[in-house]
Amino acid sequence: MAAADELSSPRAAATTALAAVLLLLVLAVERPATLTAEAACSVSAIYSFGDSIADTGNLLREGPVGAFASIGTYPYGQTLRRPTGRCSDGLLIIDYFGASFESGVNFAVAGATALDRSYLLQSGVVMPPASVPLSSQLDWFRSHLNSTCSSQQDCERKLAGALFLVGEIGGNDYNYAFFQGRSIESVKTYVPQVEVIELGATKIIIPGNFPIGCSPSYLSLFSTAISGDYDDRGCLKSYNTFAMYHNDQLRAAIDDLRKVNSHVSIVYADYYGAFMHLIQKAYLLGFEESSLFKACCGAGGKYNFDMNLMCGAVGTSACMDPTRHISWDGIHLTQQAYRTMALSLIMEGFAQPVDIVQKIWSC
Repeated sequence: MAAADELSSPRAAATTALAAVLLLLVLAVERPATLTAEAACSVSAIYSFGDSIADTGNLLREGPVGAFASIGTYPYGQTLRRPTGRCSDGLLIIDYFGASFESGVNFAVAGATALDRSYLLQSGVVMPPASVPLSSQLDWFRSHLNSTCSSQQDCERKLAGALFLVGEIGGNDYNYAFFQGRSIESVKTYVPQVEVIELGATKIIIPGNFPIGCSPSYLSLFSTAISGDYDDRGCLKSYNTFAMYHNDQLRAAIDDLRKVNSHVSIVYADYYGAFMHLIQKAYLLGFEESSLFKACCGAGGKYNFDMNLMCGAVGTSACMDPTRHISWDGIHLTQQAYRTMALSLIMEGFAQPVDIVQKIWSC
């Protein structure tokens, strides 16, 4: 699984989180009373769970042979001058997060869902065969601990010094449902399932959902002639409202977790806010204002997105300068957009509580 300039990856998991909210994992081992403030600050490794927003190559290794082969070929990886299995022209947010730490393991797989396949199938939502739910990733993580910890105490020591990034995940639960014609109201009925897994993490970052109404894929698939359906930026209001609903539910779940796990540092990463900041400041940040909602790589059209002719397929092409674009392929972002978001999250207050964020990245 993915390694080197990114994080390495085996397998991990336990079950889940939700489709409409999705909280997740891990907090059971009490922090030893002798742990000093300096030691508590130390972060020695990062463990990542999620979907294509964080997958640094696992889908190519874990998916069916030949499936999603395009992400392993040019123009994916264009900025890095080689495809890496990332769904972008270059690096992802996790690469910028993980660059500060010595080691870690990335369990994220493109196409992953927060809810298990059985739940979504019961709801009438068909999933790709390669889709890996969060529960499977947590199973991989357990296996990793079993194979690398010499004792329970060794595991506790490693986990106490580790940072967990759980998400963004849940977006595919919605994508699969919306792209198959489900209404916003029906998708809202996906029952929020929050499970706290007693594995011992003490530092966790949980990202919220993106403003999907600003994505070229949603703008293309759900375009309308009604001007009132769009906000003043050109994003679909109803889908952004849904994303905010998801994030509100997620933050409420995080608040509940904090109340009963005071020894655990839980950070909410506001991907929605960081992305909207990116849109609002696009020109100042070096992005083309005329291409804010247009994919760099695609087959043409208003948003340069066609679900039947995705980036990498014959008949598609990539823009000359991805650093001027926010969207890479209509679903995922460019390296430059991810880098800008990562900096906003770490340095501009889009990850809260800010004091904990500063402590994590100052170690």
